[in-house]
Amino acid sequence: MKSLVLLLCLAQLWGCQSAPQGTGLGFRELSCDDPETEQVALMAVDYLNKHLLQGFKQALNQIDKVKVWSRRPYGEVYELEVDTLETTCHALDPTPLTNCSVRQLTEHAVEGDCDFHILKHEGQFTVLHTQCHSTPDSVEDVRKFCPNCPLLARFNDTNVVRTVNTALAAFNEQNNGTYFKLVEISRAQNVPLPVSTLAEFVIAATDCTAKQVTDPAKCNLLAEKQYGFCKATLMHNLGGEEVSVACKLFQTQPQPANANPASPSPIGDQVVLAAPPAGPPASVVVGPVAVPVQLPDHRTHHDLRHAFSPVASVESASGEAKAGQPSAAGAAGIVPPMCPGRVRYFKI
Repeated sequence: MKSLVLLLCLAQLWGCQSAPQGTGLGFRELSCDDPETEQVALMAVDYLNKHLLQGFKQALNQIDKVKVWSRRPYGEVYELEVDTLETTCHALDPTPLTNCSVRQLTEHAVEGDCDFHILKHEGQFTVLHTQCHSTPDSVEDVRKFCPNCPLLARFNDTNVVRTVNTALAAFNEQNNGTYFKLVEISRAQNVPLPVSTLAEFVIAATDCTAKQVTDPAKCNLLAEKQYGFCKATLMHNLGGEEVSVACKLFQTQPQPANANPASPSPIGDQVVLAAPPAGPPASVVVGPVAVPVQLPDHRTHHDLRHAFSPVASVESASGEAKAGQPSAAGAAGIVPPMCPGRVRYFKI
């Protein structure tokens, strides 16, 4: 009997530790494909995209897990695990996500993996906790179905750096107005046939005129940031190199005095608190995008772990987890709904 009591106590303690902070042990399970689950998951991905500092917008691909915990003293918390896929739209691009194409497997796709805790109270949603990371498709998998497809190249690859520098110089030379500086190399690939290098990168307007620049180091970014997203190709011919570049400039974005990228930001109609990523800072935030302090490193993509400004827990200390009972469905022994949910695009 004493052993049974001890076992029950340990089970309750484990439940308190594993449940989101501020919840009781009572929870209900939804299907990963339930409309309610999908609504919250889409809100979570929208929050992710609004807080991207680098890289590309993400699209919801699959919901892996969902639990809805009752919260003391009010509301309920959705515990979600979702998979995302990188799109072709940069984080700064104002194009609606519904109009952004997902990177295909032949383009060396990148998958994101995110955990969310989202509070729902009186019809409003608040992100309490989130953690993300992303990983490109493996080289072996790409080679299996597409032996000649170009793979992601390192940002500091010699061909990549040369392509970006040459393309940006060509763009500024053709530009009769503002001189633009490099902000970020976003994506790059070395193509085997025809031998060439593809690069996608972000630029920003400065206070210099393109035709009159003598020392680019003295050119400063404008107070009202204007960013652009460029795609470039450098062909490596026997007779030399040929570069082509096309840039899409976005509308200017005012930067208010004492702006703080970790200031409260909305999700739906509710305000959430954001915190800077853990670990040593790798960039200086000058607006909605981070400007690298040094030349791009050996990475082949902007990992969501560092490219996304996550949210810290905003649970109050008084919201202690209390022992409770599972939902009626769980108590009745009903088989849990099916998870993970449907795959919207493809699995990596």
